[in-house]
Amino acid sequence: MTSVPSRHEHDPGAPGARPERLVVVAGTGTEVGKTWVAARVLQELRAGGTTVAARKPAQSFDPGDPETDAHLLGAASGEDPTSVCPPHRWYEVPMAPPMAAEVLGRPAFTIADLVAEIHWQWPSPRVAVVETAGGVRSPLAVDGDSITLVEALRPDVVVVVADAGLGTINAVRLTVEALERGAHQARLIVHLNRFDEHVELHRRNRRWLADRAGSEVVTGIGELAARLA
Repeated sequence: MTSVPSRHEHDPGAPGARPERLVVVAGTGTEVGKTWVAARVLQELRAGGTTVAARKPAQSFDPGDPETDAHLLGAASGEDPTSVCPPHRWYEVPMAPPMAAEVLGRPAFTIADLVAEIHWQWPSPRVAVVETAGGVRSPLAVDGDSITLVEALRPDVVVVVADAGLGTINAVRLTVEALERGAHQARLIVHLNRFDEHVELHRRNRRWLADRAGSEVVTGIGELAARLA
């Protein structure tokens, strides 16, 4: 597999230094499996000996859910959920985070606030994953969305998680085009989640995105982890 070269200098002696490889996991929408993919990739990388970390800048959720995204990501990366997402960014209303904050009567926050709250342990992990919320144009703060977050973080890789079935090509193309305007020189990888080789539509979607849209497409967790490691 082709490795991903880091675009940033890395000082292993600097506390809180940027990870060697920073990955943003975004999605074409809600319920496409961003958290599941991010968690599985973290598990795969850890199993191979790669040091990892996970961050979720803000999360909203149904208070009846037994586990939040921070719990799932923390279990995969070996971190406490409150390290993955600061407790004051947990919003127990299933809406976009800034909308949930407003409904709960909590202070508004900006993309700069979220970025400033992302801290890494020392020594810095080799691969760090930042998972966004909703689709890339869903509001993530009062002044921006996942595109704005990507512009601020300048990641090495952006993984776009999409469903493999009907509507995938349109959703992926719109998402990738939006990201290309803000991702600077980040490598974009499309992960078709729930891909089934036996389903013709899934195979055709993968082929179309790779051959006609020119996207880098993967369909397996092991394959994605190898490209990130």
